[in-house]
Amino acid sequence: MKKILYVGLDVHAETIAEAVAEGGRGGEVRSVGTIANRIEAIRKLVKKLREQGEIRACYEAVPAGYCLYWQLTQLEVECEVIAPSLIPVKASERVKTDRRDAEKLARCYRAGELTAVAVPSPEQEALRDLVRAREAAKKDQLKARHRLGKFLLRHGRKPDGMKAWIKQYLEWIKTSVHFEHKALEVTLLHYLHEAVS
Repeated sequence: MKKILYVGLDVHAETIAEAVAEGGRGGEVRSVGTIANRIEAIRKLVKKLREQGEIRACYEAVPAGYCLYWQLTQLEVECEVIAPSLIPVKASERVKTDRRDAEKLARCYRAGELTAVAVPSPEQEALRDLVRAREAAKKDQLKARHRLGKFLLRHGRKPDGMKAWIKQYLEWIKTSVHFEHKALEVTLLHYLHEAVS
């Protein structure tokens, strides 16, 4: 029977620190090193570790998302993404390094002390990204409209009894608001473009 290797991965945008805890509580926990966060380097690592045993990998949910999870599962590696807030913390663990974090993940994973998060499929994550992008665009547009409104107020330009951001309001800005100074006219066009795009 193949021995099980519990692999802890401390993931960053450019690098991944790896550590291995061998099966059984008394098994060795060792740092394997650091690789580039690139699919070629990940493939090499998986190939090297497979020669030593069956791989079970984990890493903390990070801003980089689930790309590493999808890459590892495509390489037929069992992988879990761990909730960072639920990783046990000891008072003595004050100094954090990538190597230590990877070793801790491997050790805790082997001990069954970690809680995995639900990983979306690439299609689900694509839809989430679309929703995030739309929400961000709406927030940006709202900020741009506030900037334009404040700009107009600073220069005493107010529509008579007209509700902001209806069709007539935009027409009023486009046809009735003009400035003698070229810089102000350019500023108006810039703000207007941001507010309606």
